[in-house]
Amino acid sequence: MEMQSTRLLTPEIIDQLPELYSQEKVTDPLVHIKFFAPESSWSWYVIEYDKEDEDTLFGLVNGFEEELGYFSLSELEEYRSPLGLGVERDLSFVPTRLSDLRRQLSQLRKNANT
Repeated sequence: MEMQSTRLLTPEIIDQLPELYSQEKVTDPLVHIKFFAPESSWSWYVIEYDKEDEDTLFGLVNGFEEELGYFSLSELEEYRSPLGLGVERDLSFVPTRLSDLRRQLSQLRKNANT
C-alpha cells in the first residue's frame, strides 16, 4: 500500500509563487513560505517555484549552514523523522524580504550562542 504524502503547497499558494528564475535580477527578493522539520533546526524558505516540473524550489536553506539553493518539494513531502514527523509549512510565517530574513536568522544564531 502506497503512503500518501502530505501536500505542503496548495494550488492557491502555487499560483502566488514567482516562477523559477524570475527573481534572478531582484536585489532583495521576497521570501514567500517557510518549511521546517519539527525535530531539527532545519528550515527551507521559498523564493521561487518551478511550475513546469512542479517540484523544484529555490530559496534559502538554513541547516548546517545558511545558503541559497535549490531543493525538492517531493523530497520535503516524503521526509519522515525517526519519530515519524514530516516537514511542515509554518502557517504563521509572514512573507518577508530576504535581507530581513537573513538579519533575523543571524540574530537568532547570536542569541543561541550567548
